[in-house]
Amino acid sequence: MSICVLCDLWPPYWPRRNARLHPHRLSQSTYTAGIKVTLSSSLQLLQEVKMAEEDIQAKLQNYRTAPFDARFPNSNQTRNCWSNYLDFYRCQKALDAKGVDTGPCDWYKRVFTSICPISWVQKWNDQREEGNFPGKI
Repeated sequence: MSICVLCDLWPPYWPRRNARLHPHRLSQSTYTAGIKVTLSSSLQLLQEVKMAEEDIQAKLQNYRTAPFDARFPNSNQTRNCWSNYLDFYRCQKALDAKGVDTGPCDWYKRVFTSICPISWVQKWNDQREEGNFPGKI
């Protein structure tokens, strides 16, 4: 069995009787849902995928995770996440009040975005906007 170069799907994920409907195996004259799939559009899609892959590789080379913090030596990093989230907004509030650049606060944001689950951050942001955030900023 071969793998689809464009979408990296193994054929078993496609129903056997509908395997011919795989979007990258359609001939040039086939219409699917009113959209004509051509070889040039497939090649263009392949080029876009390769460019996206190069962008991801560049981001991965420059990606830095949160450094070790001696205040939180255990494997449970919940408190570390919470502390850095609060520290980021406290730092922003303090530097905004002074009228100074808030660039140094970005370190806290990098740390909490690296450690915290996205759902927690979204929930906390919603709570801050609604005015019922439990933390003291």
